[in-house]
Amino acid sequence: MRIAVLSAGDGWHVKDLQRAAAALDHEAVAVDFRRIQGGVGIAADSLGNFDAVMVRTMPPGSLEQVVFRMDALHRVQARGVVVLNPPAAIEACVDKYLASAKVQAAGLRVPPTIACQHADAGMEAFARLGSDVVVKPLFGSEGRGMVRITDGETAWRVFRTLERLQTVLYVQQFIRHPGWDLRVFVIDSKVVAAMRRYARDDWRTNVAQGGKAEAVDVTSNQRLLALKAMQAVHAHVAGVDLMQGLDGEWYVLEVNAVPGWRALAPTTGIDIATAMVSFLAEEYRPC
Repeated sequence: MRIAVLSAGDGWHVKDLQRAAAALDHEAVAVDFRRIQGGVGIAADSLGNFDAVMVRTMPPGSLEQVVFRMDALHRVQARGVVVLNPPAAIEACVDKYLASAKVQAAGLRVPPTIACQHADAGMEAFARLGSDVVVKPLFGSEGRGMVRITDGETAWRVFRTLERLQTVLYVQQFIRHPGWDLRVFVIDSKVVAAMRRYARDDWRTNVAQGGKAEAVDVTSNQRLLALKAMQAVHAHVAGVDLMQGLDGEWYVLEVNAVPGWRALAPTTGIDIATAMVSFLAEEYRPC
């Protein structure tokens, strides 16, 4: 099988997938998402010579560029090429607001969240959510760009800045927690690996932001939450972040349809890249 790995270069994850594919007698080729093209009435498809497509990342871009990339994924899937994750899942998970809404609609608990577009509405959200909030980029990962705000003056300055940048204000109630959360990596209906991530001199638990990690076995309830969250966004591979509040309730913080495993693999000792390639080549049957 010849697999296109859509990425923004040939970073660590791409090379790990290429290693795993070669060991399984497949070929994984890095294809820059920013350089794909498509044709109508003429052969000009960058993905036409592949048996499968694996989406590794969605690089930053203009609205037109992102829409075109999603169009290209839909078209290649319509021709019968398997795409992992499917375009509908990528569209849902690249947008934190849409992903959270779908997860909540599936009956799962998410932190109370308000998305708005101007500073006045942001200040109203700040007050309604208890004046202790986390403001996140609508598109983003690994904890980058997130800020916790607990005072009105800082809130106003942040919201005014974001308004001028013409970004969406994604404002989420800060959930008090015991200092750790869970990252659960799910493939189809199986939890492949999981780790507990501890905050280190920060409120964020992301390993990319300095958090410490340890391998864990999830409980049946945690497994069920992760599977339901993945199914809510129609993904087949997902990294699901779960957090337990001080009241004992579990929250789904995020569902990532292009999850990384650079910290998870060495922490758990599990070859996640091989598990992904094996699933794509042998078991994946998109709906």
